Amino acid sequence: MQTRPLGRTGLQVSRICLGTMTFGEQNTESEAHAQLDRAHEFGINFLDTAELYPIPPKAETQGATERHIGSWLKARGLRDQLVIATKVVGRSDSTWFRADGSKPRLDIRNIREALESSLKRLGVEAIDLYQVHWPDRPTSGFGSVPTRWKSPEEDPSEVAIEETLDALGELVKEGKVRHLGLSNESAWGTMRYLAHAERTGAPRVASIQNAYNLLNRVFEPALAEVALREDVGLLAYSPLGQGYLTGKYAGGARPAGSRKALFDRLQRYEKPGTAEAVDAYVALAERFGLKPATFANAFVLAQPFVTATIIGATTMEQLEECLAAEHVTWTDEMQAAVDAVHQRVGNPAP
Repeated sequence: MQTRPLGRTGLQVSRICLGTMTFGEQNTESEAHAQLDRAHEFGINFLDTAELYPIPPKAETQGATERHIGSWLKARGLRDQLVIATKVVGRSDSTWFRADGSKPRLDIRNIREALESSLKRLGVEAIDLYQVHWPDRPTSGFGSVPTRWKSPEEDPSEVAIEETLDALGELVKEGKVRHLGLSNESAWGTMRYLAHAERTGAPRVASIQNAYNLLNRVFEPALAEVALREDVGLLAYSPLGQGYLTGKYAGGARPAGSRKALFDRLQRYEKPGTAEAVDAYVALAERFGLKPATFANAFVLAQPFVTATIIGATTMEQLEECLAAEHVTWTDEMQAAVDAVHQRVGNPAP
């Protein structure tokens, strides 16, 4: 397994990261352990989770994913061989994340409570990469505004980026967090974090975890330059467009056990033009003799601003198709073919 530097931290992480958001909902604890075993055997040293998980988020299951990882870590004794990333939720109206029933915010009280809970569930003394899952400020995110950035009204209760970074910095000083990352963040927000770190000596963010895939390349115009020039590499989530890029939903299909069949939560990838784009990329995969899931992940891995692609699976067969991207040699012909389709269909599912 090839590795890449995680920002300027000095850590080397596998360029395929195992995402775990199905653990505790679509995957049982034993199934989660089987995936973790296979990932470790394959050479993956990078695991990503969140206090929010599993997906879909709900009070009854919240935290189960971290507990399943924690029980695996305890059973296998591999903590020192792994880079573990988790996340604190951003601004939310869900009152079941915090013990007192308050709405989460990215201030020191909320971040500290979230961290302590994650440490306990995972059974570890420190988090290697602690990420802000989404901003505290009102933003357009998770595909909510597909064609342009729309500024919501300002909220006087917004926690400033500088306050959030200072709070995270306290946890780094205490040794409970080693490095920091962002998620679902903009170029403006990322640069504000970096500027505050440079100005005050606060910890520098090492990565940004945003959606990036063949249907959504909006990371490229602004954030890719930030990633490359500032060494804040992309941890690309949803490399398969929530499964659409496998082709399994073609023609309106709803495979048994799929997220679409179980939860009907995939509207981000059901916008006008998306079906045409999916068909085109699946056809490209077949042209190059690859499974669509392997092809889509190989595309992500080939981009110079990417630190890792975050794969996710509910079956071992799906996991193997994603892992196979490690062995793909991405060619100029492949990139040209992808870019030609992109020029025609754009970003139908940002």
